[in-house]
Amino acid sequence: MMMFAAFYAPADTGDGGLRVLSLGQVGGDVRKLQIELDKKGYNLKPYDGIYGLRTFEAVMDFQQRNGLKPTGAVNNETRAALGKKESSGTIAARTGGTRPPGMQVSRGISREDRIMLARIIHGEARGEGFEGQIAVAAVVLNRAESGQFPDSINGVIFEKGAFDAVSDGQIWYDPDDKALKAAELALAGYDPTGGALYYWNPETATSKWVWSRPVVKQIGGHVFAH
Repeated sequence: MMMFAAFYAPADTGDGGLRVLSLGQVGGDVRKLQIELDKKGYNLKPYDGIYGLRTFEAVMDFQQRNGLKPTGAVNNETRAALGKKESSGTIAARTGGTRPPGMQVSRGISREDRIMLARIIHGEARGEGFEGQIAVAAVVLNRAESGQFPDSINGVIFEKGAFDAVSDGQIWYDPDDKALKAAELALAGYDPTGGALYYWNPETATSKWVWSRPVVKQIGGHVFAH
């Protein structure tokens, strides 16, 4: 479990003095979050204090059910919602499984799509940190949903000239476990880029058009932009 957690990004801090809890963080506050979610009907025992995939999925589902933006991160707004009491019937409706029943965002994606998404992650970003790998996958998914690109994962990936890993054949390398996990998290709705449609290596990119795009942030060795 600790090896899995080590893939995630470093902790963010802020939000009125309390750190924003998100993937990869470890500590007593994460353990308290898991206990609160368990009270809401999410089976997160044992409370290990590691903000891993199961905690992320539970938070996403809780946010969706309570009219909050499903970011998978816990800020003060989500903390306040967690502090509200629910009826026993509402809580009981969520018990009985390790995956919250509302967390089915990626259910309609085929196994082939999942593997292809992991392949492009591995080919484009296997030297990046875990958040950087999720970010590459998020760009693929954002393009497919944008109306500006092909509307499928395969269509986006194999659009002519879109990805170096397709041009040089690295798309066909077998993805490792880290890339597969990154694909699953992106498909579950986690997007650290804030909806970016483009990314590039700032050390090598020379295209004036690319640099004209509104930059969102840099994650690892890639700049992400709208």
